[in-house]
Order: sequence, then structure tokens, then C-alpha cells
Amino acid sequence: VQLGVWGGLVQAGGSLRLSCEASGRTFSAYHMGWFRQAPGKQRELVAAISSGGYAYYADSVKGRTTISRDNVKNTLYLQMNSLKPEDTAVYFCAADSRYSWATFLKSFEYSYWGQGTQVTVSS
Repeated sequence: VQLGVWGGLVQAGGSLRLSCEASGRTFSAYHMGWFRQAPGKQRELVAAISSGGYAYYADSVKGRTTISRDNVKNTLYLQMNSLKPEDTAVYFCAADSRYSWATFLKSFEYSYWGQGTQVTVSS
């Protein structure tokens, strides 16, 4: 599985949809997550979706973010609304099929990572 990520630049209060396209034939079997890392900060889990469609959201984005997946297009999405300057970071997607859902949310050691894309929210 290879992951390609696309992001962008947006003004505060705006919206952005990140996409993570996976190659490979077993996309549906993977738990997948979106992470971000701002300068000087640790990488954090923003949202995740299980192979069965269960979703997790960090408190910092809950209520204004939706994670989804299209197993036909092999693509993971992150719809972010009401963006804030503190959402500025490099965003990564990650995938793994080895773990239970609970372990996936804690591990941060995944088989596949996207290359990362810069998201900048201007004030």
C-alpha cells in the first residue's frame, strides 16, 4: 500500500478536504488515520476510521471534522470545517491492518504512511 496525500492553504473559518489515495488491493482491510504535526510539537492523531467504519476524533477537531473512506476509490478523506490558525500543520495519513481498533488508536507505529502535506490556515 502506498499513500498519497493532498492538502492546501485556506483562510480561518474556511473548509478544506484532505485526500489520501492508496494503491493496493486490500484498502478496505486497513484501519486508517489522519495525523498532524506542527513545528515544535509532537505528532498527534486527529481522526481515524476503522476497517468497519468506526470513527474517532481528537477533542481539538471534534464537531468540525469528518473522516470518511471510499473503499471503491481506495481513498481516505478528512473534511475540516471552521478551520483555525492552530490547525496549521503537516498532515499525514497512515494505514495498518495488523492491529485491533483499540491498539491502532494508541500505536502510532504503522505499516504505511503518506508523504505529508502542509495545511496552512491564515488568520
